[in-house]
Amino acid sequence: MNFAILATLLTSGAAFAPAPTGRTSTAVADSLNGWVPDESAFAWGLPGSLAPVGEFDPLNFAENTPLGTMKQWREAETQHGRVAMLAAIGMLVVEEPIEYHPLFEAYEKDIGPAIRHLDEVDSTTPFALIGLTLLIGSLEWNRALKGFAKPEGEFSFQQLQENYYPGDIGFDPLGLKPEDPEEYAIMQTKELQNGRLAMLGVAGMIAQELVNGEEIFVNLGIAQDRFDPSTVPIQF
Repeated sequence: MNFAILATLLTSGAAFAPAPTGRTSTAVADSLNGWVPDESAFAWGLPGSLAPVGEFDPLNFAENTPLGTMKQWREAETQHGRVAMLAAIGMLVVEEPIEYHPLFEAYEKDIGPAIRHLDEVDSTTPFALIGLTLLIGSLEWNRALKGFAKPEGEFSFQQLQENYYPGDIGFDPLGLKPEDPEEYAIMQTKELQNGRLAMLGVAGMIAQELVNGEEIFVNLGIAQDRFDPSTVPIQF
């Protein structure tokens, strides 16, 4: 979870990248996972809409948006949603009452809200954050090589390759990706919807812990508050 939160901060700039000004043609040599960009469709025909909300865009961001820009937004949304889903699970797992810490041993000691765990790691093992930064950087580098266009010719910042489907970085160790285009669109819609919910959920959990410094289940009255700030090397 700690990795997930830091990754969110490091990658959040992708959502605010400058957009290309020109509109890309809808003619694409090969369909991408069954998707052929359709200028007349909502969000160029990308999956992600689900009843009863449907084509939810109250601020009309998707209206008259160039294809390249739409792909950038979907790439950012998909990646941030994945990070948020990991973060949502991670925050609940490392706090009371589960308290499973894959990075360090707590020795039956409550080390407090998850939003401060990286501070504790930094205060005791600062070099661990260097390794964490290198790990996140290597993952982002791989994503850039897979999906982003080379900075040559007519190029705009963070421009995606024409034959790259937003979010499909080729990582599928369990072989879960459907080969049927319709099934793939359904699966991506589910991923996007869960990612959107996770982004809202994680934002709420982080805000709650910042307000009163209590862990999630403690704040809900489900778990006992055993955290003693004097037992950790940082001040809360």
